[in-house]
Amino acid sequence: MAETTTKTRSVTVAQRTLLLSWAGVTDVGRRRESNQDAFFADYPLFIVADGMGGHAGGEIASRSTVRRLDAVVAAGAVDRGSIEGALQLAVADIADHPETTDEGTGTTLTGVFLEFEGDEPHWTSLNIGDSRVYLLRDERLVQITTDHSVVQELIAAGKISPEEAEGHPYSNVITRAVGASELTAPDYVTLDVRPGDRFVICSDGLTKELTDYGIQHFLRENADPAAAVDAMLAAALENGGRDNVTLVIVQIADESSSPDESSSPDESSSPDESSSTPDDSAE
Repeated sequence: MAETTTKTRSVTVAQRTLLLSWAGVTDVGRRRESNQDAFFADYPLFIVADGMGGHAGGEIASRSTVRRLDAVVAAGAVDRGSIEGALQLAVADIADHPETTDEGTGTTLTGVFLEFEGDEPHWTSLNIGDSRVYLLRDERLVQITTDHSVVQELIAAGKISPEEAEGHPYSNVITRAVGASELTAPDYVTLDVRPGDRFVICSDGLTKELTDYGIQHFLRENADPAAAVDAMLAAALENGGRDNVTLVIVQIADESSSPDESSSPDESSSPDESSSTPDDSAE
């Protein structure tokens, strides 16, 4: 596995220079034969995709989605319209791929991007499926996204408790995905940009093995995104690694107080270094 590294980028918000730093990793886990997850992490978009629909189908769906969103970042116009346009293209890619099956081929998609209205940026989270975005703010961890899953609907209806959801027979059944059919737009949540915030973007391979408390613990113990990513992955594998595990951590700090002032934003945020899909040589 390649060494996990932290990338950085300076951003000016209300005449104040902030430093974004991030790192991501994906791992096949200990029980799966292949990795159907993928992620993309490059300013201003950070996303995770968890594919489904058999070995080939899941990889096709997650990689097609990540590739289309990579192109949006390369074009330089990241907003809700360009993201949804890319997802429409990904749906077509998935449907037209010769290895796509009728086994429910698709992928979750979740993440955050920095969106600008005039000169004032804000974070926007997006979500389709049951991968998640968490935010640690003021020492409190909050799940920003809402799962699109059968068990979440049962929880919302008061039919089961959150504790009962994990062992429920439909715990892996999602109700929305990016797949080989008409696209449903993501759910969006808008958040202000605040120094000290830390986002965790992850597939359910992480949340199957780590509680919210565990995620918060590893964030507190590891100030550097790469160190936090590696610590959470190691814990997820140690706890069973029942699924592919993918996570991206993004954090915001005042540039003057950054612990890693030696990093050069221009050198450390190149797309080749900061985006990843599992086993790119297989494409």
